[in-house]
Amino acid sequence: MGLCISMPDGAAPFPALIVMQHQGGVDEFIQEMTRRLASSGYLAIAPDLYHRDGPDCKDDLITRRSRLSDRRIVNDLNATVRHLQSDSAADMKRIGIIGFCMGGRIVYLAAAAIPVFKAAVAYYPGNTFRAWGRDLPSPFERTAEIHCPLQGHFGADDANPSPQDVVKLDAELAKFNKPHEFYSYANAGHAFMDSTKESYRRDAEAASWPRTLEFLGRHLGA
Repeated sequence: MGLCISMPDGAAPFPALIVMQHQGGVDEFIQEMTRRLASSGYLAIAPDLYHRDGPDCKDDLITRRSRLSDRRIVNDLNATVRHLQSDSAADMKRIGIIGFCMGGRIVYLAAAAIPVFKAAVAYYPGNTFRAWGRDLPSPFERTAEIHCPLQGHFGADDANPSPQDVVKLDAELAKFNKPHEFYSYANAGHAFMDSTKESYRRDAEAASWPRTLEFLGRHLGA
């Protein structure tokens, strides 16, 4: 499995962040996110969840995404955690996870499935109400298992997750007394952070990113 790793300046060990890809994979946007997080003091690592496709795969992104399953994703995340455990530059007492689009969905899943994380940030996590794979609970259905503080960022004009979805997620987290904070951004839809796409909204990025860094600093102490 390929890993995109960005290291901060200064003396190790550093708090670590796993950066979960969107449907586009570990592309220019995700690589830039690892660099931005490293510049803020985090060892940032983005695993390539499409690694089973091979380097010569020509399938479209929807097809590649459809081959992912929650079981394989959790396995890949656990492998990434083990890699960090073998790296003396990573402070395993301070590890978090952040993701965008389908990566935000994976953040919600990982906050329940993998107890090592101390903080989780989900940007516009769509499809949290559906499991990827048979005989599995959805990320939403695992809300009671979430074990770390969660921050969510949502576009008010998004359809997946919709504003109604956000209300449902918020209520479920409150039901189980899970520490969380949600923010919604006017005039922004899905993928508002991705400056490589027309969906990019500078105002939403400018408002959300300082909140993300403050949240991570509060829980991971970069």
